[in-house]
Amino acid sequence: MKRTILSFALFLGATLTHAQLTLDECQSQAQANYPLVRQYGLIEKSLEYDLSNAGKGYLPQFSLSGKATYQSDITELPVNIPGVDVKTAPKDQYQVMLELQQTIWDGGDIHSKKRLTRAASDVELEKQNVDMYALNNRVNQLFFGILLLDEQLKQNQLLQDDLGRTHQQVSNYINNGIASQSDLDAVSVELLNTKQKRIELETSRQAYLNMLSAFIGKGISQETVLLKPIDKEVSSLDGGINNRPELRWFDAQGEQLRVQESALNTRLMPRFGLFVQGAYGNPGLNMLKDEFSAYYLAGVRMSWNFGSLYTLKNDRRRIDNSRRKVETNRDVFLFNTRLEATQQDASVVSMRRQMKDDDEIIRLRENIRRAAEAKVENGTLTVTDMLREITNENLARQMKALHEVQLLMNIEQLKNTLNLSNKN
Repeated sequence: MKRTILSFALFLGATLTHAQLTLDECQSQAQANYPLVRQYGLIEKSLEYDLSNAGKGYLPQFSLSGKATYQSDITELPVNIPGVDVKTAPKDQYQVMLELQQTIWDGGDIHSKKRLTRAASDVELEKQNVDMYALNNRVNQLFFGILLLDEQLKQNQLLQDDLGRTHQQVSNYINNGIASQSDLDAVSVELLNTKQKRIELETSRQAYLNMLSAFIGKGISQETVLLKPIDKEVSSLDGGINNRPELRWFDAQGEQLRVQESALNTRLMPRFGLFVQGAYGNPGLNMLKDEFSAYYLAGVRMSWNFGSLYTLKNDRRRIDNSRRKVETNRDVFLFNTRLEATQQDASVVSMRRQMKDDDEIIRLRENIRRAAEAKVENGTLTVTDMLREITNENLARQMKALHEVQLLMNIEQLKNTLNLSNKN
């Protein structure tokens, strides 16, 4: 049993040690974990509730009213009939009424409200997509920041190895009388500085890992390997179709305004409905009977409000003005996005051209460093000058690693700017 547990523990440890994480996985997990994702369910529920409320406009509507009044005069017959006592309605009157109304045709008002509700929900949903899409850029910054730190840590370890060999060589030179103790101290100082730099890099990497862990909603161990994205040829000039969610957001706003404009016509239509009134009061329908009685009325009602004609022209102008604002915002967004994509495309081209010389620069720096080591051994060059060449070679390697990560980051930024990854 103990052997089984130990074997499982070793297997689990090996699995965690070689755990890998891609940029696409980080983006998808961040999208699923970000608290704002809960808004999707809330938007859907709100749409369901609003549509249900709008549909209830076809249900019978009940109202209960009551009143008690006193009036200064009442209706009387204009003649007096001798011997006949004609009763009149009292000056104090009371009434309680229950009314039922059933819509027959509302001029398309309920249908229009449903369309407006859906259009507003679509705008809110597309705005949610825009906010969620912006999350990808934040994840990209953390992911490539960690990749860059990984490359710097690799170069730092190579530099430590070189300085360790140099330390041993200088120790041998001291024994042979070629170098002095101060030369060995200079190498020791450089080695200590490199170790301090490694601590700084490791601390920064852990901080980036912690932030990335918070985004994706799960812990990331230091041994987790972040896989570099594949270097693909991407250009904003090759048909660069902009597929950003902001464009669908602008489209949804335009559709909402179109629905609002069509809804203006429903305000000009008449309404037809049935009604039934049941009441109890004094007087009843017989105004000449001074006593409480029950009665009812039933019929068909039509209403036609022409007041909306006063504001119809201005309402249409207001909607047209809003439409122009949306179109202007869309044009500004496309202009800025195109400008940004052009700049990023140029950065990708520039980075590829620079990378062609990186290997040659490193090869030349290696030759210079070897020549410096030989000169020190022959006593024609100081150890300090040799350390400078070792540092220059390491800087050349760091620059190559930096260019590689920057190229991948620029490609991802270009894809994110145009949403090319989702173009299919």
